[in-house]
Order: sequence, then C-alpha cells, then structure tokens
Amino acid sequence: MNAEPPTRLDRTAIHIAVDMQRLFAEPTEWFVPWLPKVLPNVLEIAGRHPERTIFTRFIPPQDPEHANGAWRDYYERWRSMTRDRLDPHLLELVEPLRKLVPPAKVLNKTVYSAFGHPKLAHSLRRHGITTLIVTGGETDVCVLATVMAAVDCGFRVVLPDDALCSANDATHDALMKLYHERYSQQIEATTTEHVLRDWA
Repeated sequence: MNAEPPTRLDRTAIHIAVDMQRLFAEPTEWFVPWLPKVLPNVLEIAGRHPERTIFTRFIPPQDPEHANGAWRDYYERWRSMTRDRLDPHLLELVEPLRKLVPPAKVLNKTVYSAFGHPKLAHSLRRHGITTLIVTGGETDVCVLATVMAAVDCGFRVVLPDDALCSANDATHDALMKLYHERYSQQIEATTTEHVLRDWA
C-alpha cells in the first residue's frame, strides 16, 4: 500500500503514543515482540515536539474483583497481569521515552481507548487540537480503540504504520488495509518519514 503524506501538521496537531510501556516490551504474558522495532520511530516523532506529546499508560486493576463487568472476566483470564501480581516498574514507559516527560505528558487509563479518560477530548478541543498523530500499540487493541473514539469525537487521525506495533501480524495488516480503504477521509495512513517531514 502506498502511504500518502499527511496534511495540516501544525500547531493544531498533537501526538498520542499509546501504551509504550515496559509491560509490553519485556517478557510478560502481554509481551509485544514488535515494540522494540517501532520504538525508534515513536521516539523520533515524540522527540520532534515532546511538549505536544501525550504518552498513555494502560493500568490494570489491583485484582479482578476491582474490575467491572466483562473486565472482571478478562482479568480472571489474565490474573498474572493485575497490579497485585505485577512488578509496578513494568507500568512505566520504556526508555528513552520516559526521559521526555516532562515536557511530554502521561495519561493513565484503565480501558483500551485513551478517550476512556473523560477529560481528554474536552482538553484537546480547548487547546485547539484538530489532528491526532497516533503511534504505539497494539494496532488491533488499544490503538484501534483510541483511533475509532477519536474519529467519533471529530478528530482527524494520522497513523504512521511503521510506528505501530502488534503481537499479531495478520490483524495489524488487516487494520492498515481497513484504514486505507474504508476510513481514508478521517484516518490518514502514512509513515514516520512523512510525519517528521511535515510536522514543522
């Protein structure tokens, strides 16, 4: 697929790097093998404008009993990934992204989408943000949820596919095809090179 260069990457754009945490970079049950491969690209984009970057962190509950509804069943399955079993350092951002905070900000979330945080959309609009550059992982889980919520909120989304990671090649590829073919009016699939070139 040919990636088109993004447009309108100015002060109305902000970078959201989804869940670039040690939890997914180290050998846990949620290990994402691609994460180290895309880390240099995420770092380049975040380093271009760290003051305009938000790093999300996925924070599991203390134990399954502290989760609601289907999330309780989910954490019964992933019992080793609740906070009472995890090394708390695994929740931190991977290095060297952690060094960008501040001026980059950290947004903790307990669900897949960054927009699960009730104040995010309002805060972005209040600061004149209309475009989101979304990187991180996983393409088919938390990135997907964040992207679709952003579209529903009216934001334009720029997705550099070489700065996204997943534990599943097939669903990553399927989603990039979907973005190119079905959501091209609202989601712009591109590359890190184009983002760095056009985000002045």
